[in-house]
Amino acid sequence: MMEASNKGQERIMYRTGAAARLAGLPVETLRVWERRYSLSDAQRSERGQRLYSAEQVARLGLLKQLVDQGHSIGVLAGLSREQLQSMLGLDGQARAVAEAPVRVLLVGAVLSRRIAAMGQGAFGLDVRGHCDALEQAVRLPSDAGADVLVVEMSELDETAVAPIVAARQVTGVAATVVLYRFSPSATIRALRAQGCLVARIPADLAELALLCQSALDGHRPPLQAIAVPTVMAPRFGEEDLARITAAGTQVTCECPRHLSELLLMVGSFERYSQQCASRNPEDAALHAQLALASGRARMMLEDAMEQLALADNLPLPADWR
Repeated sequence: MMEASNKGQERIMYRTGAAARLAGLPVETLRVWERRYSLSDAQRSERGQRLYSAEQVARLGLLKQLVDQGHSIGVLAGLSREQLQSMLGLDGQARAVAEAPVRVLLVGAVLSRRIAAMGQGAFGLDVRGHCDALEQAVRLPSDAGADVLVVEMSELDETAVAPIVAARQVTGVAATVVLYRFSPSATIRALRAQGCLVARIPADLAELALLCQSALDGHRPPLQAIAVPTVMAPRFGEEDLARITAAGTQVTCECPRHLSELLLMVGSFERYSQQCASRNPEDAALHAQLALASGRARMMLEDAMEQLALADNLPLPADWR
């Protein structure tokens, strides 16, 4: 996973798999990005494996976040970390938070490793204690001077509400931030009713410091305002996909046809959900979320189609961007 290099002082380096996981990327995506866009000056181990520094891993996390928002990786690849942060609107805010680091207690093994790997000071965090699992949180120190309890749970459900409240009371923190990947809406509402700030796990750790500061300031921003990327308009029309399918018959791989079918189906469901949201007031929020989820899936499939079309010399739309 990691390798140490002794040149004056020990420097932790991450192999491709570990770097991808820390940045929130599939390993295959990172390899494609490196091959096509030469994203970083990654070092090589004695066996020829790529090695990434914490700074490079942090930049990969920024790239992933911006690509999720609909930006082209081809445009982003040549930008510096500072430029990427500026595009996310995090540069000035992150510097302001860094001037007065937020003192936190962490619950969650992956989150603790990410912060340790990238250096807590770089993101305006002062970690006063941590544990791997929620059931251990009541043993976190109450005299550490921490201001915020940060709980990371990939799958969050109603059974976590009482332990999180208990951990907050034991540790005596002023605010609680709960991070998740998947959770029922009822659980999110229950935690917010307890005064917790609840948000999806951020790709960029600079965003975590901002969430902690928002919790301390008493802000309770809607989840979408922090975590949900913008859904761009479709880049492939039905005629464009038909041309790609026709051209794909000239190659042995059937992926162009299968991917076109997936894009047609996901795009159709996205439009269907949007229509349901507008004509059914009772379920409007649910169908809006379905439309958003399918739109994000469609954007990812469009990126895959772009890579496939460029690799196999298939026709892209005339106004491709």
